Amino acid sequence: DVNAMQWISLAVVSSRGGHGALSTAMHAHYRAFSTATRRHTVMHAWVIDKYGDNSVLRFTKNASFPIIDYPNEVIVKVHAAGLNPIDINMRGGYGAATLKMKRDPLNIKRTDSEFPLILGRDVSGVIMECGLDVSYFKPGDEVWAAVPPWKQGSLAEFVVLSANEVSHKPKSLSHVEAACMPYVASTAWSVLVNTGGLNKDNCAKKRILILGGSGGVGTFAIQLLKSWGAHVTVTCSQNAEHLVRGIGADDVVDYTARPVEKTLKSLENFDLILDSIGGETESWALSLLKPWCGAKYVTLVTPFLRNTDQLGLADGMMRSGVTIATKALKHLTKGVHYRWGFFAPSGSALDEICELVDAGKIRPVLQEQFAFPRVPRAFQKVEGGHARGKTVVTVARVQGE
Repeated sequence: DVNAMQWISLAVVSSRGGHGALSTAMHAHYRAFSTATRRHTVMHAWVIDKYGDNSVLRFTKNASFPIIDYPNEVIVKVHAAGLNPIDINMRGGYGAATLKMKRDPLNIKRTDSEFPLILGRDVSGVIMECGLDVSYFKPGDEVWAAVPPWKQGSLAEFVVLSANEVSHKPKSLSHVEAACMPYVASTAWSVLVNTGGLNKDNCAKKRILILGGSGGVGTFAIQLLKSWGAHVTVTCSQNAEHLVRGIGADDVVDYTARPVEKTLKSLENFDLILDSIGGETESWALSLLKPWCGAKYVTLVTPFLRNTDQLGLADGMMRSGVTIATKALKHLTKGVHYRWGFFAPSGSALDEICELVDAGKIRPVLQEQFAFPRVPRAFQKVEGGHARGKTVVTVARVQGE
């Protein structure tokens, strides 16, 4: 009816920046309107009730069932969930101040606590319910997505996401295989395309260096760049050389055998460097770029969340702004562009990646999978470092997988 549609329209507005009591009322009204027929109230999940080590992980059968709060959201039944290093960091409280504000910027939930918190940033599963504005998906569709760090994660039976964060799963992959990719794929896409300015039309013959190429983002980036025709050089340890060459790396430099910067300086300069190591790397890596040719150095290791954790949101953001501006100006005078790279959720990016996967140009790199009751063991695996592929948790058992 007209009144219901007016409230729904206002709820959309409120989700884009409404505030105060009116926003809260509309938010609650849409929640009731969209979930009147739901039978589920709780679900199984792994949660944390405080930040800490692996001992804070807790299994519960009574986690709150996710609710469609806005008409562009969907609920996904989770079949497989992928773990990433960010899950280890978030378990310990990394980025807590910024992520808490992002989760509830209007304080709609009227709570000072983000707990209980569900981790897990990759999901592959099936659409169970769609909001009223969702037309691209329907219940029963197989999908994959990267769950933003400010949302409840995928180590649960169900997860709610915005439809624009979700994509149809590659037909050639099982749910376990699909759960290897979305978070690292979205991160690599954001860094290489949005920040680095690369795409399938301008990448041919460009020389790209990936510092630390055997991790999740690195192994995906190698395959994406090779599918676009780039020449890719990778640094990694000797025991990862077979992996990175097997997925397309042209040149591999073993950082354990000799000073890596000396070997790299003997090579032709690069058009773009993707740095997933940070630290002292910046002191010599930028000299490997082609000067005055639009070359870019993009690092995934930034102080942004550390600054906001330590200094608070306002001071932390100011400190980060000064840091990036100072570094960007310093290196611009030398003819290269210095950038920070960040994860960004994008269903449209995953749509394009899906096509590459089904065409056989990108494949998942799965190291080990764990059953849902063994989530703490899966965290231990990721926390051990030196991964040669992704760690995936099977949440719902699927016939044939």
